[in-house]
Amino acid sequence: MTWRERLIDVRPLRSSRPFRDLWIGSSLSSLGQRIAGVAVLLQVWELTRSPLWTGAIGLATAVPLLVLGLVGGSLADAVDRRTLVRATAAGQVLLAAGLVAQAAAGNRSVLLLLVLVAAQSGCAALGAPAKRTFPVRLLPADQVAAGLALQNVAFQASMLLGPALAGLVLARWHYPAAYAIQALAALASLVAVVRLPPMAVLRAGDDRPPGYGGRRERRERWERRERREHGPARGGWGIILRRPALWGSLATDLAATLLAMPIALFPLINEIRFEGAPQTLGLFLSAIAVGGLGAGLLSGTVTRLRRGGLVQLLAATVWGLALAGFGLAGPLWLALGCLVLAGAADTVSVVTRGALVQLETPDQYRGRVSSVEHVIGVAGPEIGNFRGGLLASLTSAPVALVVGGLGAALAVVTVGLVNRPLRDYRVPPAHEGPPPSEATAPEQAAPGRETAPAQAADVTGEPR
Repeated sequence: MTWRERLIDVRPLRSSRPFRDLWIGSSLSSLGQRIAGVAVLLQVWELTRSPLWTGAIGLATAVPLLVLGLVGGSLADAVDRRTLVRATAAGQVLLAAGLVAQAAAGNRSVLLLLVLVAAQSGCAALGAPAKRTFPVRLLPADQVAAGLALQNVAFQASMLLGPALAGLVLARWHYPAAYAIQALAALASLVAVVRLPPMAVLRAGDDRPPGYGGRRERRERWERRERREHGPARGGWGIILRRPALWGSLATDLAATLLAMPIALFPLINEIRFEGAPQTLGLFLSAIAVGGLGAGLLSGTVTRLRRGGLVQLLAATVWGLALAGFGLAGPLWLALGCLVLAGAADTVSVVTRGALVQLETPDQYRGRVSSVEHVIGVAGPEIGNFRGGLLASLTSAPVALVVGGLGAALAVVTVGLVNRPLRDYRVPPAHEGPPPSEATAPEQAAPGRETAPAQAADVTGEPR
């Protein structure tokens, strides 16, 4: 592998114009959301001067995500996914405009502000499962992981740049300008979605491989496999439980986040070991983002590997061990190094899991399976933070980190040992990926390819 191949794999941006448009729109939207998130936090604080109300922002965001995320999964498997994401993206633009209006009007009602935040979160939740299925429909199979890595890099960059830009904008132009930036970014994301090809759900037998019309025995063999693998399933859980690679991948992520999520313990570790300096607390948060961004920029090293299941298992194990090391670290440089390593491992795990889930799931179930993945990605870290705080209150923060990190590593290793299909999972070659869309004609193809890929990263810009 050359040094260029070790850098971030940008083939998806060259080979698929729809994916490129989607990536640009999603990247801008993610940056706008980070800016607006800081503005909401500061506005709620100015209105109430209460940590209870600032904590309510998380509640207003998380409840719609958890409730409507599952609804969005069912909708994504029942309607054209592009139409669904268009509608939810338009709703986000209108609600962003509502935030601009309330700020410009000098709103003094914290409830109105939280209602707008909750409604925006609800729109995002309804569209998130459908949006997660876009990369696998827009890219050939061997580029799906690279596409997710690009989305993750954009998210990590927004996490680093967004709060700093928000501080500058709020200091100079105050709340209306910050919300206006989000509204414009959401509009750019809507335009990108409008330009996508149709995303009707592919039913069993519709996503036939190239050369399907060949010999009769090959046709019959394919149809038997379709009936066996794509039979009825009750929601997303049915297909997940029937495919070991799917449940193993999601179980790996759940074990890592439930047992080792460290964010809630940062203030206590900072107080115990580093005299509670706020600058150090900020470095903790930045170190994880720096690791994630660094792994993204070097993601070509892993996105070209076909052993996606094994890569996820190894990355999740490193995540747990790195956080156990953070719990034991004395010097600040060592603690930050452990967090950088954990952030890098988390990015690798998220990218490989996302690609595996989308490639292993039949298209007619991708919306519902994506909604399960979405809920696990949202709920796992939150419950994991609660678990860490509870254990630290009974013992200490270092003990909670070490026990959680080692427990997560052990749980991931156990999943790998009992789940051979996950260990042996291989990303299918490009020619076994989804079929080209009628919206992408051969004359649009990238050089060296017969046709451009069909249809299309939290990465929704989500971290997980």
